[in-house]
Amino acid sequence: MQKEQHFVHGFSKKTRDEKLNYVVDNHLSSDEALTLLKSFHHTDAKIQNLLEEFSENTITNFPLPYNICPNVLINGKSYMVPMVVEESSVVAAASNSSKFWFTRGGFKTEIIGTEKIGQVHFLWKDDKQLLLNRFDELKELLRKECFEITENMIKRGGGILDIQLKDFSHEEPGLMQLYTTFETIESMGANFINSCLEQFASTFKKWHAAQKEFKSDGLEIIMCILSNLTPNCRVKCYVETSIDQLDNIIDGVSGAEFARRFRLGVRVAEIDPHRATTHNKGIMNGVDSVVLATGNDFRAVEACAHTYAAHSGKYTSLSHVSIDNDVFRFEMEIPFAVGVVGGLTSLHPLVKLSLELLEHPSAKELMSIAAAIGLANNFSAVKNLVTVGIQQGHMKMHLLNIIKQLNIPDVHRNDIVEHFKDKVVSVSAVRNLAEKWNLIEIEKIK
Repeated sequence: MQKEQHFVHGFSKKTRDEKLNYVVDNHLSSDEALTLLKSFHHTDAKIQNLLEEFSENTITNFPLPYNICPNVLINGKSYMVPMVVEESSVVAAASNSSKFWFTRGGFKTEIIGTEKIGQVHFLWKDDKQLLLNRFDELKELLRKECFEITENMIKRGGGILDIQLKDFSHEEPGLMQLYTTFETIESMGANFINSCLEQFASTFKKWHAAQKEFKSDGLEIIMCILSNLTPNCRVKCYVETSIDQLDNIIDGVSGAEFARRFRLGVRVAEIDPHRATTHNKGIMNGVDSVVLATGNDFRAVEACAHTYAAHSGKYTSLSHVSIDNDVFRFEMEIPFAVGVVGGLTSLHPLVKLSLELLEHPSAKELMSIAAAIGLANNFSAVKNLVTVGIQQGHMKMHLLNIIKQLNIPDVHRNDIVEHFKDKVVSVSAVRNLAEKWNLIEIEKIK
């Protein structure tokens, strides 16, 4: 029976328990729901309060596994990399690739740049040449009146890099923007950039109003916001080895044959956007897990990477393969912005622990680590796809989840794992075996 629809007044002003009780009483059907939601509250009240302060309308926590990928060799330095992800195959893929490449030089990275972007979008309803003639004057004033915000960042080596005037009036009458580039050093920089942009807007309006040759209604500020597309905040990551070092990476397959098939697998992703989307998703499996573990914004990282994958006008693979003079090279360039100060980095206990585990990396180093885990996942995925198939490894990892889903007693787990060692795993196959062995009651799972 559908419940009566009604508007909720002042939900955000309720206490955590009041919100929790309201949701359960009005939208959930059982008393067990309240017990379940409360069971995920942290046992330490201080930590629970801290977690609730991070967000809005919090009623409980939603835990995700905190995993470790060992043996990640990047630029000659070994890491134990934290990964927050719910899919076991992602961690297994990263771990297997990292182990393989550890003895073949590991991952190499190069930071292409760390430039961030912010924009003030506005309508110019006056003669554009008037603005162009005075723009250098405006730029100087924008920097000057923003100095209180930028002073500390400048002392650390960052700040405003450049301010450009961009004209989009051919797309929308009067539409223009102040296109600004920033260096934010160890922070991701979102709050810093947005604060600068809003100061720009205030200065721009005041300056405009003081110019007698401008129309009084000639400027309309639309919005001030950073861009999560950061093509010049980018890292290159690659692995390479001689072809003979790939011999028997899959039993019975020569290095030359493996490299040939691997190149074709990546080539498909370069050509076909349907394949490229899934291919790049595999990269982001690894990247996002590190971004989450270190308290950064995985949604911004995702948006940036996928937009960049289409920067040529066609969505394509972020990673590429070359085979020259019997040397196999697998590489990618990926843009994203992360920070090691600000945000959750000094607040969330596990984020602080992650950064300690990584030996307190710089923002550039963290970019390299996240990219390496992304490339590691991509290598494992393509390797399996062009040889044994993706499901063999994936479903083996999923087998334990199926056993839990069917409520098969743990005492039988090893027997079932052994049974499926050389067989295709599926929910129906596990269910049929469990029924045959009388491990579950049939009526409970139908």
